Amino acid sequence: MARLNVNPTRMELKKLKARLSTAVRGHKLLKDKSDEMVRRFTIIIRENKRLREEVESSLSSVMKQFSIARSVTNACEAETAFSMPSVSVNVECETESVMGVDVPKVSLLSKKRTDELPYTYSEMTGEADYSVKMVSELLPKMVELAQTEKTVRMLADEIERNKRRVNALEYVMIPQLEETIKYIKDKLDENERAAVVRLMKVKGKAN
Repeated sequence: MARLNVNPTRMELKKLKARLSTAVRGHKLLKDKSDEMVRRFTIIIRENKRLREEVESSLSSVMKQFSIARSVTNACEAETAFSMPSVSVNVECETESVMGVDVPKVSLLSKKRTDELPYTYSEMTGEADYSVKMVSELLPKMVELAQTEKTVRMLADEIERNKRRVNALEYVMIPQLEETIKYIKDKLDENERAAVVRLMKVKGKAN
């Protein structure tokens, strides 16, 4: 490991020891934070997997129901009816902190129906009514899934960044500081021995 380019003085040695102490302490804190983030990430990703499976299963049922509704309805009428919104949704978008990472928090405040259905009962069949109802009930879970997946991506990015910081300290900065401190100590010891030898020579000549 290449050492730092510094002057081998006692003042520099003191500074480097302080830096090493800070780096070791910082490495421990970052490592602990990384371990806790991975633990929280594992919990959230399990929840994300459960939500995704539920939403995909429900969407599959909804699409089958829409297919049935379209099969017993004129294509043009079905397209027109299904393109009209059945509800208006109010949401509140905030952030919450997860291990220092600001992740999204989306809350559905209310779902306001413009009408019970976006078309008259005489225009469409009961299959269409059931399809629209299923989609409306699925919306909150889809919003929750979107929030959880965004949280997972943001935490994964932060874990990766934190891992790079930990590795930089563990494999680059700390070894460099230790190597430089060892070099300065060796150099100071060498200078001290040289000074003793010179002093002994001076005393020998004086005698």
